[in-house]
Amino acid sequence: MSFSNRINYNGSPLSACFVVSLLCSIAALFFSGCTTTEVRTTAFTPLTIEDKNIAEERLLDVGVIQFNPGLDNAEVDEDTLVFPELRQAESRYMAVTLADSLQSSLGWGAVRVIPSTRTNIDVTVSGRIIQSDGETLTVEITVADSRGQRWFTKEYSENASHYAYDRKHPTEGDAFQGIYNRVANDMLEYRQTLSNQQIVEIRTISEMRFARSFSPEAFDRYLHQTENGIFFLSALPAENDPMLIRVRKIRERDYLFVDTLQEYYGTFAKTMEVPYQEWRARSYEEVREMRELKRKARNHTIMGAAAIIGGIAAAGAGGGSAQAAGQVGIGAGGYLIKSAFDRRADAKMHLEALQELGDSMEAEVEPQIVELEDRTVTLKGSVENQYRQWREILKEIYEAETGSSNNSI
Repeated sequence: MSFSNRINYNGSPLSACFVVSLLCSIAALFFSGCTTTEVRTTAFTPLTIEDKNIAEERLLDVGVIQFNPGLDNAEVDEDTLVFPELRQAESRYMAVTLADSLQSSLGWGAVRVIPSTRTNIDVTVSGRIIQSDGETLTVEITVADSRGQRWFTKEYSENASHYAYDRKHPTEGDAFQGIYNRVANDMLEYRQTLSNQQIVEIRTISEMRFARSFSPEAFDRYLHQTENGIFFLSALPAENDPMLIRVRKIRERDYLFVDTLQEYYGTFAKTMEVPYQEWRARSYEEVREMRELKRKARNHTIMGAAAIIGGIAAAGAGGGSAQAAGQVGIGAGGYLIKSAFDRRADAKMHLEALQELGDSMEAEVEPQIVELEDRTVTLKGSVENQYRQWREILKEIYEAETGSSNNSI
């Protein structure tokens, strides 16, 4: 081989073809060495069941607010797999699933899914979805009582096992049931630290806050709030107080309406369960596939660039055979880069398939007809709007019975 068919590398003559081959081989070996093996487990945290009968006066009612879908700072893109319509549906589904877990622990009074914090209840649970793609679920949960005392704010995360979506051997319960069990267990553990006096205080403050929302002039004097937002009782109305009796009747009506909403939430979650499980199973595979496609696309892009650089170096070395080898290297690099773009196009196709499925899952709420003593009222719109309309009706009923008016609801 003549000197014109060789190039110098650190003072040593090397074949141009060898340079191209070496660059590609090093890139291939480097990226093949970067692959990882994921180890998953089917184990999850079991639900703690209250092992003794609790006196009724120690039972706290729980309201689980529809989860925040986490769309404020989330971008709809192929990396995060965030679909607004799907997230809205998930916000209801996850609240129902958590409420079911809390009820199953036998450590609480009534556990209801509530549309907003307008419902003054003993313990309120709010959640925010951080990540949900079928493979990973991450949520932030905040629990507080009617005193304004925060029990805890925690982030819970779990990876689903592929066994959760195995059609041949389906598992019972939600793919991320472990998260809901952990939240329920943490709440039960905190409640068990409360004294009887603290529990009575929480229940009473719930009632007084509800009463104050209807008649602040009558119930303001029973509650005070610290600069930190903590409520405490300064006095109590007499049990035979006519205003208190009326408020309790109004509160019972409110509970009855919220109980009718449970039928909606339950039906929605049951209807959503099958298509949602299918979506998560597909999403689980799509997320893994897209991650692998992107890894290969990135590898092919860099390997292709390395091949092109090596080809240019060989072509610039001079001589017919060197230029031919350089053209081969450039062509091979171009093929690898094209392959990378093709893989990204495949990933985009998978994303569009998920988008189409997610768009079809927005919940529809049927109008509700409420029979009152003097009229029939039809509530329309979202569940949140229906509940807002209902509270306005309760306000009108209370004002008609007491002859008072206020704008605090």
